[in-house]
Amino acid sequence: MFTPPSGGIDCGLGHACQFCDQESVCTLDKPRHNRVLIENRLLDIDQIIIVLANKGGVGKSTVSANLAAGLARRGFKVGVADADIHGPNQSRFFGFAGDKVRVTDQGLATRDFSDPAIAHPVKVGSLAFLLASDDTPVVWRDAYKHDFIHHLVGSFNWGPLDFLIIDMPPGTGNELITLCDMLEGANVSAMLVTTPQAVALMDSTKAARFCHERGLPILGVVENMAGVVCPHCDGAFHIFPEANAEARLREAAAVALETLGRVPLALELATASDDGRPVVIASPESPVAQAFDPAIEACAAIGRRDFDGAVARSLDEAFADNVQAGLLDEALASLDPATRAEMESELADLLGDESSRLHDVAARRSESK
Repeated sequence: MFTPPSGGIDCGLGHACQFCDQESVCTLDKPRHNRVLIENRLLDIDQIIIVLANKGGVGKSTVSANLAAGLARRGFKVGVADADIHGPNQSRFFGFAGDKVRVTDQGLATRDFSDPAIAHPVKVGSLAFLLASDDTPVVWRDAYKHDFIHHLVGSFNWGPLDFLIIDMPPGTGNELITLCDMLEGANVSAMLVTTPQAVALMDSTKAARFCHERGLPILGVVENMAGVVCPHCDGAFHIFPEANAEARLREAAAVALETLGRVPLALELATASDDGRPVVIASPESPVAQAFDPAIEACAAIGRRDFDGAVARSLDEAFADNVQAGLLDEALASLDPATRAEMESELADLLGDESSRLHDVAARRSESK
């Protein structure tokens, strides 16, 4: 049995105090432990994508699941955090309906979705894993929702991730506000989801304005249920008035929304979701799966950009260390004057911010002659 350490030292467990059987006798700083827990989780997560909409029923969970699966197909390490407290569906979308998880010393276990199409399993964390059954209603006031959002990020054992996709409930209320406060300073972007219906597009504009007010970058908007392809004649038609949709999209453009894809209503999409294998993995060549590609690529691009930046920073640090150690100076001194000048110029172009160091090296060499 775990024995809490004394002297104000953090216990080091990977879950919040509410999950600990020693909470009633532990004398440690519980608020500090829960805060540090979240901070440590965020250190291992490179990018966080919040999938949101101001209106329910537009397909946020469907987009979240396929966004995560699509990123996993591209080789990224991905997790899906199901923040839709009253309708946690990610367990079903990844084939874990009815599953339960345990509390370990490392935190709440995730359920890991594996498939031959992906190199790393998609980690799934959801309130559904903690409920008695899938049809158990969640009747919580805001204080409980606030706590669960903290548990979702801090207590689930996400491990190192390139992306954490967070499937939000509809609206711009308590859950979203709590999450934005908690993620302040992290690499967070938003992906909006809507349907072509005028009222949904109007609500998307409200969600976009919330993001702008919070300083939350918006990758773009995915338009779900954008038309139907007839299974008999392959003809396409729309179920929402196109004129209204175009007018609302022009209105949304005032808050800089970019449409990243139009996903049609399709039997393959619904079947894959019910079967627990996202359509971008189950039927990657289908038109509905390929409709997710622009949104997936928009996320992948920021992941690659962040990776490239980290590599560049590491090279800069290594270069700086070599300059300080005099190794670069010695290497350049061994070259003939013409080659040395060419190498100094090329290094200055490659390393940008370190160019002043190169000029200093050259200046010192000239002064010593």
